[in-house]
Formats: sequence, structure tokens, C-alpha cells
Amino acid sequence: MKILLLTKKDMKRVITMAEAIQADKDALAIYSCGEKDIPLRTNLDIKEFEGQSLYMPGYAKAAKALGVKIVSVYPNNAEKGIPSVPSTMVLVDDETGQVTCLMDGTYLTQLRTGAVAGAATDLLARKDAKKFVLIGTGGQAASQLEAVLAVRSIREVKVFSRHAPKAEEFAQAMRTKFDIDISISTNLNKDIQTADIITAVTTAKKPVFDGTLLKPGVHINGVGSYTPEMCEIPPEVLDQAGKIYVDTNDAIKESGDFQSLLETDRFDLSAVTGELGELVEGKSPGRENEDEITFFKTTGNAILDIVVAKKIYDNAKQEGIGNLVRL
Repeated sequence: MKILLLTKKDMKRVITMAEAIQADKDALAIYSCGEKDIPLRTNLDIKEFEGQSLYMPGYAKAAKALGVKIVSVYPNNAEKGIPSVPSTMVLVDDETGQVTCLMDGTYLTQLRTGAVAGAATDLLARKDAKKFVLIGTGGQAASQLEAVLAVRSIREVKVFSRHAPKAEEFAQAMRTKFDIDISISTNLNKDIQTADIITAVTTAKKPVFDGTLLKPGVHINGVGSYTPEMCEIPPEVLDQAGKIYVDTNDAIKESGDFQSLLETDRFDLSAVTGELGELVEGKSPGRENEDEITFFKTTGNAILDIVVAKKIYDNAKQEGIGNLVRL
């Protein structure tokens, strides 16, 4: 058996953000059409080491993508100088059942998560969007920025973090990669009022901006909240949005952005327009006017991992990138 090993560096060499965005669109279209098998995530509690080991399997027939992402959460690893959330993607040949590829699961997660917000932005944001506000500067932030820049001709980026030095460090690093105006937000309320696109990618448990200040026609991506206890999007976003899309309907029950409102009967599920894959397939409506506010919520799904990973693997094979080992 031959297995291709792909590092983060290898992966960056063989796939562009535009390709990842298209792969995510394909993945969500497959998901919404029902042509997939995505079992519930398995979570093993490793109490003696205060860790958890999570397994996210999936199969997308149309993409010939089969595999499992293994993610572990071991907070004590930081004391050992190793990652606290190590992750590996395992691809399997759907015809033979043999493992074909092992790749960096951490970078894969960053890539596909940025790409899915990029896909939503491409489908929902105004074509003439020029100002982007990015809230959050953690490990997911760089791919979120890259994805929006890949689908819109942004002229100005404002970056906000509760820790100003971290925001400045991030903005400086991004200025070396992208030839546009990227600076920290010193007045978030003012920047929210003039933003054409807003992405929140935080671990907050309370809304991170004032939802009453939204500009007509703005598009918002909610990326950070993936548990019912986490909530970064203000309720006014859902109140005002003419279109509300999710990556999968699981996002509604997984994210506090929805659950916090459902618990108080402030939000009706009928307000959710649909899954983004339905919009990709043309089965549900997109933006209908320039003043319409649109919202996209993602909590992630294994369908994104396996389809993007398969694209990376195919490209790497074609270009002869990676280290091939025999077992």
C-alpha cells in the first residue's frame, strides 16, 4: 500500500484559495442534495490525560471523497511544547478501502473554514463591496481574510481584537502578504457602520459588535461559535437579515448564535432561508437587492474536510508533490 504524506507546506503549494472555495461549494451542494454519508462525530474522553479524541468520518460519492479527520484536544500539551489541538486528515480510496493520504488536519481546517465563508461571501455579498471588517485574529483569521479577498475587490480592511497589540501584529503580518490597506480598528462601532462585509471568528460567549449599526446591504459571516454556549453574533443581525444561510442545518442546533435566541422565542426557524448548498444549486434565492442584509453561519462539517482534502490530494498527485511511503 502506498500512502502520500502532505505537510502544510505541500498543501499550500498545490491548492489555491479559489480552488478551495469551489471545493467547498461542491461539498455543500453534495450535502444538500443528500448524496453523502456523514455519521455523527465520535468523541472519546481520555480522562487520565485530560484529553479528548474526536473522529469525523464522511463519504461524498460524487466527489469520490472518503476519509476521516482525527482531532484531539489535549490542553496540557502546551506544557510539553506541542500543539494542544493536533489534527490529521486520513483519506481512503473509495474503490479499494486503502488509505491513500495523510495530511495536516490543522491547516486543512483553517483552509476549508476560510473557504466556506469565502463561498458565502461570493454568493451573497454585494459585488461592489470595498470595506471588510474582520473581528478576531486567532488561528482561523488569516484564511478568513484571504478568502474574502479572493472573491471581492476589497480596498480597505479593518482588523479588531480585544487585545490591540495582537491585532496590530496580525495586521502587520497580513500587510506583507496582501497589497491593500489593512489596519487595526480603533473604533469598531464606526467601522461597523461603514462595512460592506463583516466576519466574526472568535470564541466569544457574548455578541462582539453592535448589531444596530449595520449598513444597508452588508453581508455578515458568523464563523467562531460552534457550541450552544458560544455567541458572537448580535440578535439584531438575524432580526434584520433578509437572507439567512447555514452551511448545514446542524449549525442551527450547534451554535449559540441561534440557540440563544430560540431559547427566548425571539427567533423563528422559518426565517432561515436554507443551506448554502441549496443556493449553490439554484434551489433557493440569493441577494435580491442592494440594501438587503445577508447572514451566513458555519459550524463546519466533515463534508468540507473530505472534499477539500480530496482536491488537495488529486492536485498533489498530478504535480508530484509530497512524500510517498510504502507499507
